[in-house]
Amino acid sequence: MKSELELRKFVAPEYIFGVGARRLAGRYAKNLGGKRILVVSDPGVVAAGWTQEVIESLLEEGLAYELFTGVSPNPRADEVMAGAEVFRSKKCNALVAVGGGSPMDCAKGIGIVYSNRQHILEFVGVDKVGIPMPPLICIPTTGGTSADVSQFAIISNPIEKIKLAIISKSVVPDLSLIDPLTLTTLDPFLTACTGLDALTHGIEAYVSNASSPMTDLHALEAIRLINENLVASVKNPQDVELRTKVMQASLYAGLAFSNAILGAVHAMAHSVGGERDAPHGECNAILLDHVIAFNLPASPERFEQIALAMGVDLRGKTLIGKTKMLMKRVRELKREVGVARVLKDVGVTRTDVPQLSEKALHDPCLLTNPRRANRRDIEVIYEEAL
Repeated sequence: MKSELELRKFVAPEYIFGVGARRLAGRYAKNLGGKRILVVSDPGVVAAGWTQEVIESLLEEGLAYELFTGVSPNPRADEVMAGAEVFRSKKCNALVAVGGGSPMDCAKGIGIVYSNRQHILEFVGVDKVGIPMPPLICIPTTGGTSADVSQFAIISNPIEKIKLAIISKSVVPDLSLIDPLTLTTLDPFLTACTGLDALTHGIEAYVSNASSPMTDLHALEAIRLINENLVASVKNPQDVELRTKVMQASLYAGLAFSNAILGAVHAMAHSVGGERDAPHGECNAILLDHVIAFNLPASPERFEQIALAMGVDLRGKTLIGKTKMLMKRVRELKREVGVARVLKDVGVTRTDVPQLSEKALHDPCLLTNPRRANRRDIEVIYEEAL
């Protein structure tokens, strides 16, 4: 049993939230001592126009820049190393990431490699980053990954087909400029996937064995906001008020999971994403209800609070009844936002399950799962999600 008197560490970046925040990049890059900025983005965000707006804000402050867009949807180790070489060769001294989790994680990796002069895969695990990165500003353009406020960087190793977690307060950005207007160019599927990623962050943080009163507040509010606003946001992409609610949920969920860490959903999703290069948010969504069913007996009171935050009426229900009601609501939400695939639809077969399970067992996110899971437990969850 945890006590509220226990010592707790809580890390968070400085952040500015609201419409127009993206236009402050130049001012704050200059405040952080930036002279030549490496802007890390991807082709989709460039096409949407957000990257150019950020570059213009840099130019207005008299700052030079280099643009690096060689980032895959699941950023690869070789892309990080290529970006670090651009940073070094062009004599950059600060980073601005514009995009979803991929550009932000790639920018974090670039900063790590530049400062520590080692390959990015040397830093996988917890607290392996010895030397702080150059200044980093993150400008998220998706509502769910929360890389803009987290102490996580997720990097893919395409040779071994695995996604790896780097967890360190050194990768917490110096500043996040969180502008809900950037969500108005997200397509419905990406809106749904990143929103369900935020929901998963909130749920896993709330039941994590490293949760605390500080993370609980953020986690439950994130769950409530996603439950109440994601469906409407998918259907009304230009509604800035709805987009703001979803972006708030992403922020709260990020502050929660960055400090409480995550659980089996993310450990298993990282394994699938690395093996099949599937969208991270969709992998989480596919696995979420199955992991809830596994974890619920270990923390029924906490899952009851999650159900209430999702608007589920649990009065008069047994534990089995409560489990079914919560899983029903999660599945309804997935269906309503159009995320209906199962693992076999992203290329996973039954013969993949042993290898996926082995990789998931070594993911650090599994350490904070509320119920201890052995290899067979993980295999069964994968099999149920096929």
